[in-house]
Amino acid sequence: MTSPRWPDDRPVLLALRTLKLGDLLVAVPAVKGLARAFPSHRVVLAVPGWLEPIVRLVEGVDELLPTPGLDEPLPLDPGEIDVAVNLHGSGPESRRLVDLLQARLSIVHRVPEIDDLAPGDPPMPDWQPELGERDRWVRLLAAYDIPADAADVGLLSSGDRVDVVGAAVVHVGAFYPSRQWPVERFGVVARELEARGEHVVLTGSAGERERALAVASAAGLPTSRVLAGELGLAEFAGVVEDARLVVSADTGAAHLASAYRRPSVVLFGPASPQNWGPPPGPHVVLTDESKRRGDAFATDPDPAILAVTTDDVLAAAEGLLA
Repeated sequence: MTSPRWPDDRPVLLALRTLKLGDLLVAVPAVKGLARAFPSHRVVLAVPGWLEPIVRLVEGVDELLPTPGLDEPLPLDPGEIDVAVNLHGSGPESRRLVDLLQARLSIVHRVPEIDDLAPGDPPMPDWQPELGERDRWVRLLAAYDIPADAADVGLLSSGDRVDVVGAAVVHVGAFYPSRQWPVERFGVVARELEARGEHVVLTGSAGERERALAVASAAGLPTSRVLAGELGLAEFAGVVEDARLVVSADTGAAHLASAYRRPSVVLFGPASPQNWGPPPGPHVVLTDESKRRGDAFATDPDPAILAVTTDDVLAAAEGLLA
């Protein structure tokens, strides 16, 4: 197994979170707390390589170790990492990857499948599933006497910009169908926002471009307003940073709006806002908890997000822009 060649002899702190964009962004408060607590360390995030443009915007992070998942051990020698942090989850799979590093200090939750077999590190906290994601990782650090602020979600300004400033960003996509609000409703919202004088652009991934084009057609917008599939991650962050409003399901776009304190309307389906909702700020959460099915992997939208109407979204947007 080969190890990366670090460019200097600083001790290395590695944090594991090999998930998606939104998952990375809710861990930012903990990552920033770690960077402040270990100022002499090289701070490395073990996350999927495609997140590199956003990792560059996290203050205090030195580099990314491309890590596509938990199936293989990290390409590091035992003892090479000085401080290892499991920001990934509560299961034995991620914990074992961290344990294999044999770091001087491992910052981890207690995992019964592992720690019931041998005495664990005394500071090791139990996992509490009811906690919000930002609070969860701040609590983990606090168990090891490392301060962090769960509201400290801000990113550095993106240096990659396109000529889209002051737009109403309607993000039409979501990774799972359970979080997808209907195209027709996005079309109504986009059409009405445009009629109220907003400059609407439609964003999403390359795989969501057809969905965004369908929203544009329903809204009567030209295809030039469809940015889905045309922006790199850093450019997308710049569009959100410069936005007047963001409308999105509970996905990475909403977390970027939180990071840049842009007014946002966030539609929740299977996930609970108590766990994944935005921090205090100019953000409105819309959902119907009483109808939540809660199956993130369902092939149709969760009833909680379908309960959100176009009038709900437009009223929330009007309140934020007043």
